[in-house]
Amino acid sequence: EDEQIVAEIMRRRFFPAVLTHKAWEGFHFAGHEIKITEATDCYGAVVWPSALVLCYFLETNSKQYNLVDKNVIEIGAGTGLVSIVASLLGACVTATDLPELLGNLQHNVLQNTKLKCKHQPCAKELSWGVDLEKNFPRSSCHFDYIMAADVVYHHPFLDELLLTFDHLCQNDTVILWAMKFRLDKENQFVGRFQTLFDLEVIFDFPSLNITLYKAMRKGRMQS
Repeated sequence: EDEQIVAEIMRRRFFPAVLTHKAWEGFHFAGHEIKITEATDCYGAVVWPSALVLCYFLETNSKQYNLVDKNVIEIGAGTGLVSIVASLLGACVTATDLPELLGNLQHNVLQNTKLKCKHQPCAKELSWGVDLEKNFPRSSCHFDYIMAADVVYHHPFLDELLLTFDHLCQNDTVILWAMKFRLDKENQFVGRFQTLFDLEVIFDFPSLNITLYKAMRKGRMQS
């Protein structure tokens, strides 16, 4: 079953028939053809399999996780694929990443959502742990969902990542987090994450070494 679903997820990706001067990949999600411009010189500007897993989950579980009119923030949005799919599914999305990735993120989000979405998504700078209350005040920034795909990979700022999850997550916020397990240091982050949040595995792909988690603040998870 794992390999069958993985094959279905990977079939959502397609490549240009003709090579162009800009690297891009295509994806089929939420009834749309999504064209993602990539940059191969940095981690955050490539679409990783964890993003595909999360997009597939959002599309195929849209009744249980109804995103229509929900406020969604994606941290470490990279190329923006997850944010784009959430927008196409009706969410009001804020896609965030580091300043050096913002230009490509904005380009992808605008190119794939303009005149196609109920709510036009926005791209916003978010450096983990930096000026969180100033840029995302808890009194006015309420998110129904926090989404993250492969944010733990090869990253020296895991303390700041946990701080960011903690700041953005309110009592009724649901975190959907797809993670590929690679290195012990990064795998240990899951344990640290569980000091603040209850964690539930909702999708697991051993063949990809990817797990999709649902999380909420401790004591707030409903069975």
